[in-house]
Amino acid sequence: MSYCPECEAAIDEEFEDLGEIVSCPECGVELEVISIDPVEFDLAPIDDEDEDEDDFNLEDSEDEDWDEDEESHDEEYDKEDDY
Repeated sequence: MSYCPECEAAIDEEFEDLGEIVSCPECGVELEVISIDPVEFDLAPIDDEDEDEDDFNLEDSEDEDWDEDEESHDEEYDKEDDY
């Protein structure tokens, strides 16, 4: 018998492959099998695809704001050149 490293719920299953990803029946966290005999788990790695999408959307909105600031900043320079 093995235990979830997150909530310490007992997981009474047999696993055959290292690196297998399973969900804890108690808390639902994804776990990676890191040892077969005895069975041990660690938290599964986070999927980088989801993070990349979030970062991409965040960067897009920041760039739009920056472009607007740049345009108003350019107008200020134009006014100063008139003096």
